[in-house]
Amino acid sequence: MARPVTLFTGQWADLPFEEVARLASEWGYDGLEIACWGDHIDPWRGQEDDDYIAEKLALLDRYGLKVWAISNHLKGQAVCDDPIDQRHRDMLPDNVWGDGEPEGVRQRAAEEMKATARTAARLGVKTVVGFTGSAIWKYVAMFPPVSTELIDAGYQDFADRWNPILDVFDEVGVRFAHEVHPSEIAYDYWTTVRTLEAIGHREAFGLNWDPSHFVWQDLDPVGFLSDFRDRIYHVDCKDAKRRVGNGRNGRMGSHLPWADPRRGWDFVSTGHGDVPWEDSFRMLNTIGYDGPISVEWEDAGMDRLVGAPEALEFVRRLAFDPPSAAFDAAFSTR
Repeated sequence: MARPVTLFTGQWADLPFEEVARLASEWGYDGLEIACWGDHIDPWRGQEDDDYIAEKLALLDRYGLKVWAISNHLKGQAVCDDPIDQRHRDMLPDNVWGDGEPEGVRQRAAEEMKATARTAARLGVKTVVGFTGSAIWKYVAMFPPVSTELIDAGYQDFADRWNPILDVFDEVGVRFAHEVHPSEIAYDYWTTVRTLEAIGHREAFGLNWDPSHFVWQDLDPVGFLSDFRDRIYHVDCKDAKRRVGNGRNGRMGSHLPWADPRRGWDFVSTGHGDVPWEDSFRMLNTIGYDGPISVEWEDAGMDRLVGAPEALEFVRRLAFDPPSAAFDAAFSTR
């Protein structure tokens, strides 16, 4: 199976793309999951500029790297979000933010997601990873009381906004891998079921499996892989550590910054948290996933120049291939 191990560049977009490629190559990564921010990839240029695409591919080749997926979480987030506010202003470029009028922001974000699909196709990439945003995440506490009709409308809003985007994905032969994540339309098991139903289970829409978001919600990341096996289009390796045993730290994080010891959980470098990695990789073997395994490095308590190469070593050790024959085959006399 020999699945490639890649580095997601989203947390490295403060560095020039070539610098990230150099580091990943020196550490021994097979490729990059390229983020559509910083100078790493511009979907607007990528969808129409042949020279730009050729330059990116030549740079990757120069460092012995490949690309199997690109990611546009930040613009995908703005497609469905309500409200659109200062958080979005802080992460969106001027051409998407515009004058900040919410519906205009959503429409321009949707157009960038279409451009991202076209850019992926021109790079020879079959998967775009990202977020969808959500008009109903703000109701997660279900108080003040939220009607069924309001929740239904949120899923309909998602379908109305994403089906035209997915039409472009279909046109260019690329799939979208939604990262199941709090603040999105699909953030746990049952909301994933509901989200797939909302768009009629169309093939263009699948899932990016990132187990860190399952761990702190007390969900089973291994069972999720088994149940949604036909929709696992991409895998991100990120870890999370729970710290809720003292009766003070809450599951919701208490509006505290990352790495604050009063938080009930934190993202940590791959292998340092509570994700059952060996069982997860064994399940990936069972469901026949042969795509990239991408290290998404996030840890507010560790330097990334230490964490990224260490995570690669950890993944290579545990993400072993399935056996070519059953262990008890040697017992047979036939």
